[in-house]
Amino acid sequence: MDTERWRASGACHDERMSDERRNLLVEKTPFPDDLDERLRAQLTFLVEVDQLKTILRQSPLAAADRRENDAEHSWHLAMMVVILAEHSDEPIDVGHTIQLVLLHDLVEIYAGDTPLYDFAAGIDQYEREVAAADELFGLLPADQGRRMRALWDEFEERRTPEARFAKAMDRLQPLLLNWMARGGTWRTPGVTADDVRARKAVIGEASASLWRAGRRLIDEGETRGWSRGGPSSA
Repeated sequence: MDTERWRASGACHDERMSDERRNLLVEKTPFPDDLDERLRAQLTFLVEVDQLKTILRQSPLAAADRRENDAEHSWHLAMMVVILAEHSDEPIDVGHTIQLVLLHDLVEIYAGDTPLYDFAAGIDQYEREVAAADELFGLLPADQGRRMRALWDEFEERRTPEARFAKAMDRLQPLLLNWMARGGTWRTPGVTADDVRARKAVIGEASASLWRAGRRLIDEGETRGWSRGGPSSA
């Protein structure tokens, strides 16, 4: 698409939107004025999503004494899709599923990470993330922005086998890290083993075998005292 057709297509780099948007990372070192406009928008988006590396999650790393960030989390999910796809209860397109897990947390650049067991913070999570999706994917040329937004919506709605498996990986990955940490976020004050089971049950919507394994780890963690017994607090 040439520059004039891209501008006419409704991309969000216009004067109307520029006043509404926060300062972008790329403004620290602006691109040359003669850069192709479509490419400029794409590179602006790619620079902006570098912030994903700065968004800390609650999950501890297995390999180091620190918390993981969102970019590390997304990479790990992509690797899990490649390795564990055979456990999906339904056939899935692996490449499509990888796209879902790579972009699903990009909105946290603007919306922030919402800890899984912070039930109060989760009340307005979807609304915050929808607003972030509108803003972030709006940085792209309109056609790409619509496609990225559709992928994000697909992940959230879990209507496809790929989205259900992507969501299962999103819940299984921190379970593995908490197992390696001998509790990790399972030890969050007020959280019980039943809370963990309830929050992780979505794994079973995509893979009965992975959910059996996940429950086994949760049950064993409770037996070892890595999580609290008692009724769910959710």
